[in-house]
Formats: sequence, structure tokens, C-alpha cells
Amino acid sequence: MKSSDTQKSPLVIVISGPSGVGKDAVIDAIMGGNRNFYHIVTATTRKRRPGEVDGVDYHFITKAEFRRKITAGEFLEYAEVYGNYYGVLKSEVQRALQEGKDVILKVDVQGAATLQKKIPGALFIFLAPSSIDDLLERMVKRNADTEQAIKVRLDKAREEMESGKLFDHWVINIPDNLDQTVKTVHGHINKYRSTKPTVRI
Repeated sequence: MKSSDTQKSPLVIVISGPSGVGKDAVIDAIMGGNRNFYHIVTATTRKRRPGEVDGVDYHFITKAEFRRKITAGEFLEYAEVYGNYYGVLKSEVQRALQEGKDVILKVDVQGAATLQKKIPGALFIFLAPSSIDDLLERMVKRNADTEQAIKVRLDKAREEMESGKLFDHWVINIPDNLDQTVKTVHGHINKYRSTKPTVRI
């Protein structure tokens, strides 16, 4: 990683994209052991998938607990997606920024639209598949959804890919070329950092 990634004031980097496009793999590669990046773990009410770890992949909580946090104003943004709630805890973002870390947020397009209003100075990147067929192949390979669920997610993906105006950059997650995708994202981060944005939450 280039030294320019770890200089100057911390950034908030919002990464969005359709379900199955590979957001987690890209974020994991961006993090890459660099302690200056902090990936905010999203809270969700959906059931844990095989291999997922609470507090690492998501904060898995009940709908009752999620609603309590909504009432208490603890979320920076939240939404109901595919019948479950997802939300970003405000306290985690504030703590990471106070520690001087660059914050990476993974949200859906609806969440990105909300965060544009709430986090002036954030960098918004849309991670897109090379094609809908590529996205379908990714979804089938991860073997986490039924045929009906995949159809719903593909329909949603087509809608989300109409929302390019929301984002500063679109990055194609090229199949079998994660390194190039991550290099492109890093390039956008480094270029944006040079503008010295001020992040306010």
C-alpha cells in the first residue's frame, strides 16, 4: 500500500453496489492488514449464514433490539432490505474518525443516498459487475440464496445500476482480477485525499 493512503486527515469511504458483486472481498483486500483503515461492521437482523462471525461479518441482533436502537437514535443510517434491517452505528464511525482512521462503510444504494446528506466530505464508490450475467454467476457460486431470492436480487441490481448519479466513481469488479479492482479503488481514494476534504458527522 502506498504511503499516501496513511497521511493527512481521515476519510469516510462509502462502498455500495448490488448484492453479490463482491463488496466484501474488495473491502477485505483494501484493508489488507493496514491499521489505518477501519471497516464499520453493519448491524443486521437477518440470520447468520454458514461461516459468518458475529462482530466480524455483521452485528447480528434481533428486530426488537434493532428497533430499540432506532428509537435511541443510534444509527447513522438504516434500511429494510429483503425483509431484514441493516444499519450503521453512529458511535463506531465517530470513534474510528477520532482515532484518525479512514472509515470504510458498506451500504446499499438507499443507504448511500442517506449518507450523502449526513456525511459531507465522504467519498462514494459504486462497485459494479462487468455484466448482469457475471452477477448471476457470482450469486449462484456463493450458494447462499434460493432461485427466487436470486431473481429478486437481480431485479434489484438492475434498479441500483440506474443510480450512478449518486456516486463519485463507478468501479467494475472485473472477474478473477481482484487486484486490479482494488488498485482502481485505491487510486480514487488517494486522489480524493489530495483534495483535503473535511468530514463532519
